[in-house]
Amino acid sequence: MLKIVTICGCGMGSSVILKINTEKILKELKVPAKVEVSDVTTGKGAAREADLIIIGKELANLVKDINKPVIVLDSFVDKREISEKLKQYLKSANILEEKS
Repeated sequence: MLKIVTICGCGMGSSVILKINTEKILKELKVPAKVEVSDVTTGKGAAREADLIIIGKELANLVKDINKPVIVLDSFVDKREISEKLKQYLKSANILEEKS
């Protein structure tokens, strides 16, 4: 099962919204995953255990030294952006097949 960590400043607001949106998209795509939230303080530790990190552009530099795939978002509430970037990652990781 894919493990995803969403990171925001406090781990209680934006990352929770992002978690909910990510789970909805993954459910639609029928991709099993565990999505966890984290704040910037504990985010680096949580990110090391994850398969994928999703973070806003303003905090992306916090995980630049972690050797894990990172999706950097302009907006945590833009479902289209989340969906497009998540699908791109899932296809590149051979988790989601390309549809002809």
